[in-house]
Amino acid sequence: MPAPSGFEYQQRPDGTVLILHRRKPAGTLRGARAAEFLDEVESGDAQLVMARWTGNYKRGNERSAKQHPRNSGR
Repeated sequence: MPAPSGFEYQQRPDGTVLILHRRKPAGTLRGARAAEFLDEVESGDAQLVMARWTGNYKRGNERSAKQHPRNSGR
């Protein structure tokens, strides 16, 4: 599975954190959640942390879900 990429974040003066994916808004964090996010980004792989916080990362089951009979007629 490829590593997540294309994420960046902007910290605003009011303490809000805006997470972008390919320059489009993917999430906004405020207050304690924003502080927790900033701590985690600084201590780990920033791309992976942002992907996890936004829920925008591949789980490895996309191909099998596409081939499932329930999804074949759409």
